[in-house]
Amino acid sequence: MTKKFIYQIVLAGAMAWGLASCTKDLDRTPITEATSASIYKDFTNYKAILAKLYGGFSVTGQVGPTGSADISGIDEGTSSYIRGYFQMQELPTDEAVIGWNDGTVQDFHKMTWTADDNFINAMFSRLFYQIAQCNEFIRQTADANLSSNGIAEKDQETARTFRAEARFLRALTYYHALDLFGSVPFVTDSNQVAYYYPNQISRADLFAYVERELKDIEAQMVDAHTNEYGRADKACVWALLAKLYLNATVYTGTDRYTDAITYSSKVITSGYTLATSYANMFKADNNATSKSEFLLTANFDGTRTQTYGGTTYLVHAAVGGSMNAADFGVNSGWGGLRTTSAFVSLFSDITGATDKRAMFYTDGQNKTIADLATFTDGYAITKWSNKTSKGADGSNSTFVDTDFPLMRLAEMYLTYAEAVLRGGSGGSTTTALAYINALRERAYGSTTGNITAGELNLKFILEERGRELYWEGHRRTDLIRYGLFTGSTYVWPFKGGVAAGTSVADFRTIYPLPTSALVANPNLKQNGNY
Repeated sequence: MTKKFIYQIVLAGAMAWGLASCTKDLDRTPITEATSASIYKDFTNYKAILAKLYGGFSVTGQVGPTGSADISGIDEGTSSYIRGYFQMQELPTDEAVIGWNDGTVQDFHKMTWTADDNFINAMFSRLFYQIAQCNEFIRQTADANLSSNGIAEKDQETARTFRAEARFLRALTYYHALDLFGSVPFVTDSNQVAYYYPNQISRADLFAYVERELKDIEAQMVDAHTNEYGRADKACVWALLAKLYLNATVYTGTDRYTDAITYSSKVITSGYTLATSYANMFKADNNATSKSEFLLTANFDGTRTQTYGGTTYLVHAAVGGSMNAADFGVNSGWGGLRTTSAFVSLFSDITGATDKRAMFYTDGQNKTIADLATFTDGYAITKWSNKTSKGADGSNSTFVDTDFPLMRLAEMYLTYAEAVLRGGSGGSTTTALAYINALRERAYGSTTGNITAGELNLKFILEERGRELYWEGHRRTDLIRYGLFTGSTYVWPFKGGVAAGTSVADFRTIYPLPTSALVANPNLKQNGNY
């Protein structure tokens, strides 16, 4: 099995981060026995500190699944980056519903959330906790600080690579903030560590910042497909630029489809290749079976990165009804997540006999949802598992080994094709068709699912993105880009809080800044209509 970059974390730059003060004090000096002044004098600590930054996507605290949370004011497992991101990207769409009545979680389906929503508060705080962690590492690894801390010249070059990776992780996190919240508080490593009120940056200016950062660090990142599994390389920079450009019209009002073609092409030709099996990409040994396709992953290990968020949540919460938890390598089902009939309709054959991406459990499940709280209303999804590709159990029946792909090659195939169809220059429909059919050949196991040039259109691409990328945190962004997330052009069960679905106001395309953030920072202005 390929060795994962596992998060053996040194507490450096960690902050006590309360929801009530999440934008008031973005760069507080850490109050710990091991301060930055001592930690950064020893280069052997640097990789472990970098691991904390990568681990921010996976773990929720310092010591395990409970007991030392990074984010306060909410159950620790619920504060997980991937869990929070999944809920905000998937639950308001046709791809996922949840049966629980925990707090306001069902408001995501109904699209009735407010600025006081605790789940939104937690994700907002997680984003800016992650950004603050990155800022501290970037600040401490500046050339002047490397020299003053006595870091040997031979280690300084490695530290610069680490710094570029930290800048990438900060850019990725700001991209998520840009997409979810639009205009947000803004702090970088250039700001002094002090108690102050950060200024708010516009969505267009944040777009420009992320773009500049990515282009600035490109040459400093290691070559594509040469870094340790789970760490970023040049291809990750190109992929994030491609994602940014594909959605530029939403973020800035100006299309950048030509740039989306340029950068998705750079990823596609960088040496990554499609994994052989679609199903194996979401199993416990996906770090071994699918590393050729994964550009960047949030790594999980049932023994060493235990959390009730991440893929532990995605596996357990999707098991319920008559499903056998042991079939998924776990000891229990939480009876929460399943999907809507609108998403099921994307597949002509729900058994997976043709398109193997149709991974549904239907025994005892109703296709139509009458009651959100009833797990057997709605087909269950079997995509995520803690079983290996050989059928063995993961290392722990409670905490899952399966890694979460933050970026993978298939998304770049789809990005290229969509950007071509939207009028970007420098690509070709012939190449776009070949990329789409490569995905479909993997899905069908043959050329029987291939489409013709006449069938390749934007509607098909959106549907294919659903079939290929579902439950990976893309759907909300995709529906917004297509103008279908709000309004009445496309409705799905419980959109707008109505069983049959109904129109939703356009201001719902971005989330509100949390009330707690507005109270804490008088420089912030709420997003419109909240």
